[in-house]
Amino acid sequence: MKTKNSRLEALRLIIASKQMGSQEELLHALQEEGFVLTQATLSRDLKQLKVAKAATMGGSYVYVLPNEPMYKRVTSQETIREMMSATGYISLQVSGNMAVIRTRPGYASSLAWHIDNSGMDTILGTIAGDDTIFMVMREGATRQDVMDELNYSIPSGNTIV
Repeated sequence: MKTKNSRLEALRLIIASKQMGSQEELLHALQEEGFVLTQATLSRDLKQLKVAKAATMGGSYVYVLPNEPMYKRVTSQETIREMMSATGYISLQVSGNMAVIRTRPGYASSLAWHIDNSGMDTILGTIAGDDTIFMVMREGATRQDVMDELNYSIPSGNTIV
């Protein structure tokens, strides 16, 4: 019988490498790895791992892990560009070392997660609501530095004010 720790590790790796949208899909993937568990046990495991659901480019929801570098999905600037154009990016406004990004309702959290995990050197971090992201730029980063990184990520045709 496999241990709880190995089950949690397998669950982390499955979520990090595949887009899973339901507990049924996760149960099936775990069964393929040799784990036998109930939906209730899976729910407790997801809660323990602090797993959340986030919107995808296609508008569906998938499970995502908290900010654990070992298990992050690999992202690139191109992926962020695609995500921002497909998941409701509306606008960005900058004032001093702060910025506000507007999205369609329900998309801010997922987009903020991708910005936070994209490796942009000029962005300290984000806080997301339902349709708004508050972003803080790193000390010493110029407005132009941030704009250059975000202009690379934000779809062309959108005006940054």
